[in-house]
Amino acid sequence: MTLTQAEAARTVRTKEWNLRYYEAGEGHPVVLLHGSGPGATGWSNFAGNIEALAEHFHVYAVDMPGWGDSDAVTVDRLDHVEAAVQFLDALGIDKAAFVGNSMGGQTSLRLATEHPDRITHLVTMGPPVGRAPSLFAPGDGPSEGLKVLIEAYRDASPENMRRLVEIMCFDKARFATPELCQARSDAALARPEHLRNYVDGLPGGAPLPVWVKPELLPGIAVPTLLIHGRDDRVVPFENSLRLLAAIPDSRLVLLNRCGHWAMIEHADEFNRLVADFVRHA
Repeated sequence: MTLTQAEAARTVRTKEWNLRYYEAGEGHPVVLLHGSGPGATGWSNFAGNIEALAEHFHVYAVDMPGWGDSDAVTVDRLDHVEAAVQFLDALGIDKAAFVGNSMGGQTSLRLATEHPDRITHLVTMGPPVGRAPSLFAPGDGPSEGLKVLIEAYRDASPENMRRLVEIMCFDKARFATPELCQARSDAALARPEHLRNYVDGLPGGAPLPVWVKPELLPGIAVPTLLIHGRDDRVVPFENSLRLLAAIPDSRLVLLNRCGHWAMIEHADEFNRLVADFVRHA
């Protein structure tokens, strides 16, 4: 039976936030953290993964503050690591595997350095590492993909969502459908305060006003799986090469014909990789 969004949806009150999340399965807890795109949610990023991973684990896909059906947040209060810890505390979870795409990957990296007692496994997909000089990407500002993402926050029309989905994925014909682009537009426009807070917060560093400290990466002791698309036009794969060099117990899977959304474009392979890794690493 296919899990539906309505069946999986839950809401929890943490110390500071009302958070929407999607839950399925039982066993070892696995927390899925979405990226920063307009209209992104735990469900939209991980609808193709939750049920498959729930065959092995207790899965939680969270809408972080400022996204989806969770509370709005201005940049001065934007700290997703603190939100993740509060989420664990509210549900009585001692520690969990964290799986993060892009912004969610950066959150997971920070959590592994600042709260190592709350994480058992670390999986990232296309996380930015920081503002270090780039070897392979243009050095004149945000990447091509981030420029399109920011424009979609300023105008979350279906046309701008089409441009965003096309740059996020390698297989544009398959994923940039009118239905998906309309759905992403509708989801983003349903929470205009999220769009406004993101744009207003850009001068203050939104969506990542606090980054992981690079000098702390070699201290990450949990098993780490880095997944990256070779064709990622948002966060170049050199970022995961840096992480591979810095984190002692890490391994990298570089996927060809894959953009920024490895968990969507290569869902079956992604699910196998994550399930095997968390079960056996």
